[in-house]
Amino acid sequence: MTSLSPSTGTRRRPQTCRWCGREVADAGMGRRRQYCRQSCRQRAYEQRALVKGTSVPEDAVVLSAEEASVLADRVYQVRCAAEDMATALDEGADRAELRELCDAVMQAARAADGWR
Repeated sequence: MTSLSPSTGTRRRPQTCRWCGREVADAGMGRRRQYCRQSCRQRAYEQRALVKGTSVPEDAVVLSAEEASVLADRVYQVRCAAEDMATALDEGADRAELRELCDAVMQAARAADGWR
């Protein structure tokens, strides 16, 4: 969902928290908020402090082997659902079948997006 910018009348994409990925409420004036709450801001600070002075980039995302495997599985599910939809389109599937396949792609993408 996009919001209407009061100053320009243009639509802006919702800002997501840089730590947890939740939507960040628009403060209205000034800079856009980067974190949805103080605890996310604190966790981000702690992460930056941990990697300071190391070769790990400040914005690096570190996943355990299990988390990386789960994420890879979710991305694979999105790819398979998209391939199913492309095949159905090539084969002239009806609207109901395409809607069902589209819903499957969206469901898989939401699951993949929730990895944070």
